[in-house]
Amino acid sequence: MTSQAAANLLHAKEWSKLDPNPETSSFVQNLIEQAEAGGSNDASHRQLQTLFPVAPNSDTNNYQPRLHPRIGFGTAGLRAKMEPGPLGMNDLTVIQTAQGLASYILQCNKNNDDDITNTNNKFPLKAAVGYDHRSRSKFKLSSKQFAIYTKLVFEHAGIECTLLNGYVATPILAYAVTNIHAAVGIMVTASHNPKEDDGYKVYWNDGCQIRPPVDGAIANSIVEKGNLVPWIEYGEELRKLESNGSSSDNGECYGLSDVIQTKSIEDAYFESIQSSGLVSRVDGTATNATTSSTPKISYTAMHGVGYPYAKRSFETFHLPPFLAVPSQQHPDPHFPTVPFPNPEEKGALDEAMAFATNNECDIVLANDPDADRLGVAELVKENRTWTAFTGDQIGTLLGHWLWETVGKHSNRPVAMCASTVSSKMLLAMGQAEGFRFEETLTGFKWIGSRALSLQEEGYHVLLGYEEAIGFSCGGIIPDKDGISAIGIVATMATSIYSRGETLVSHLQHLHDKYGEFVCNNGYYRCNDPAIVKRIIEQMRNGGRYYENVGGYDVESIRDLGIGYDSTTKDKKAMLPSSASSPMITFRFDNGCVAQFRASGTEPKFKYYIEMRGRLGEKKVDVVKRLMKMSGVILEELLHPAENGLILPSNL
Repeated sequence: MTSQAAANLLHAKEWSKLDPNPETSSFVQNLIEQAEAGGSNDASHRQLQTLFPVAPNSDTNNYQPRLHPRIGFGTAGLRAKMEPGPLGMNDLTVIQTAQGLASYILQCNKNNDDDITNTNNKFPLKAAVGYDHRSRSKFKLSSKQFAIYTKLVFEHAGIECTLLNGYVATPILAYAVTNIHAAVGIMVTASHNPKEDDGYKVYWNDGCQIRPPVDGAIANSIVEKGNLVPWIEYGEELRKLESNGSSSDNGECYGLSDVIQTKSIEDAYFESIQSSGLVSRVDGTATNATTSSTPKISYTAMHGVGYPYAKRSFETFHLPPFLAVPSQQHPDPHFPTVPFPNPEEKGALDEAMAFATNNECDIVLANDPDADRLGVAELVKENRTWTAFTGDQIGTLLGHWLWETVGKHSNRPVAMCASTVSSKMLLAMGQAEGFRFEETLTGFKWIGSRALSLQEEGYHVLLGYEEAIGFSCGGIIPDKDGISAIGIVATMATSIYSRGETLVSHLQHLHDKYGEFVCNNGYYRCNDPAIVKRIIEQMRNGGRYYENVGGYDVESIRDLGIGYDSTTKDKKAMLPSSASSPMITFRFDNGCVAQFRASGTEPKFKYYIEMRGRLGEKKVDVVKRLMKMSGVILEELLHPAENGLILPSNL
C-alpha cells in the first residue's frame, strides 16, 4: 500500500471514531474494510480518497486532521453535499463547526469585545438556530438533526440557545437574531441548491450575514484541535432525546425547540412589516384589492418552507388569497418536480406557469425553498406567453414603487443599494428622483451591512437588492427576504393593474422615463484557477490598463483585486478589495459597463455586461449595440479559445 493510500485509510479511521452518526460511521467502516481487503486500486479505496483527501506527504505517524482538506467555511458559512467525511455536511462537521463558533463567541465575550458580541452586559449571551426540511435518508442526515446538535453544543458551552420550532424560512431566523438580542444566528439550509446538499448559514448580532474579519476568525476557531474532537457524546444525547419523542406540547425537537418563542418571533416579524410603512396606501386610500382589475396570482413554494409565510404576508398586506401550486406547496426534501429549485433556473417555473395558465392566473410568484428569494413571472395575454422577470427588472420595479409610495413622503433622506454586478438603472432613477444610491460588493452580507451603515447615518434605506433575485425592502432585516417582498410585489401589481397596466407595460414606462438598460450576463467554464489568474493579469496589462478595447474607448477602470479605481483622486477603490476574489470593471464612453470575476464556489469565470441606451433609443437598437460590443470585448479581454474557456452551451 502506498503512503498516500495509508494516509487516506488513517484519516477515514480517525474520522469514523469521532462520528456520532451510526449510519455514516458504519458506511465509512465498510469502505475501510473493503479497501483493506482490495488494495489501493480497489473502488472502495478510490471512494475513500474522494471522501477523505489528505495533504501531500502526510505523516501517518503524526496524524493532524486540521492539515487535511475539509469543507470550507466560506460565504456566510458552510454548504456541501450531505455525506460522510470532512468535505461533506454531516453530524461531525456540524458539531465541529458549532464548537468552533461557540468557542469564538465565548472568547469575544471574555475579551469584552462589544463591537463583536454586542452584549455589553445588557443581555445574556445567546444564539438563535433555525432549520429547513432538507434530509438525506440514506445517511440519516437532516437540517433538523444539524440544528439539534448545534443547540446541544451551545448549551454545553454555557450559551443560551433558542431553537426555533419546526421548519422556518431563512428571513425569520435573520429577524430572530436582533429580536431576541442574540450574539449569533445559524440557519441550517442549502437554500436553492440540489436536494443532496445542505448548508449552515451564520448571522452576526446585527442580523446580517457574517463578513470579514469575523468569518476568518470563526474558520480558524473551527480547526483548533480542541474543537475538532466532540466535547461530549452528542450521539448518545440525541438518542436519549429521541427515546422521549416529540409532541405538540414539547415541539418538533424532543423538547429542545421553543414553541412559544417561535410564535412570538414570527408575530413580531409580521408586526414589523405592518408598522414599517410598506403596507402601502396609494393616493391616500388603501389599495383596492377587490376590483375586477385585480390580478389573479399563483404562488409556488418550490417544495420548500415558504407557503405559510407567503400566505401570512398576503394577509398582512390585506391582499386576496393566491392560488398555491399544489404539487409544490408543501416541504419535500426530494424536490420531485424541480431538480434545481431556484426560480432563476431555466424551466424551474414551468410547473407553476402550467398551473397558472390552467387556472387563468395573471402572475406567478415563486419563493426558493428557504423563502429568501423571490421570482416573478407574468402572462402576456396578447400572445399567451410567460415573461419571467430578471432580478434587475424586479429590483427596478420595487425601487420605483418604494420611492413613489414611501420614499417621497419620508422625513429622512432615502437610500437604496445594489450589488455592483446588478443593473445601473436604479442609479439612474436615484439621480433623477433625488435619492442616494450605493453599489456594494457581490453578496448580501455586503448589501445588508452597507444598509445598516446608511441607517446609522440617518438614511431611510428602502431597498437593497442583487441581480440573483434577492431583495430586502424597508429595513425589516439586513438580508434578502422573499416573505416581505412577495407582499410588496403583489400590492404593486394590484395597483398597476388597477390603472389598466401590466408589470411588463409598467416596466417599459420606467425605461421610457429613465432609459433602456440591457444586460448580457453569463459565464465561461474554467476548471484551472491558473487560467483565471492569467486572464486577470492580461486585463491589467502590466499596470497600464487599456484605454481602448476593440475600438471602444474606456472611460474608467476599477480593479478590486488590488484596490485600484481610476475615478478617485488617490486612485484607491472605495469598495473593499480582495486579491483572492478579484473583480475588474471597465466603464466605456458609450455607457457600457463590463465586469468580470471568478465564481467563489464553482469553476466559472463570470461576466456582467450592461449597455445604457441613448435618450429615446429603442430597446431593440440597444440590444443590437450591446450584443455586438459584447462579442468584441469578450474576445479582446478574455481570449476564450486561447485560454480554453468553455461556453455552457458547448458543455
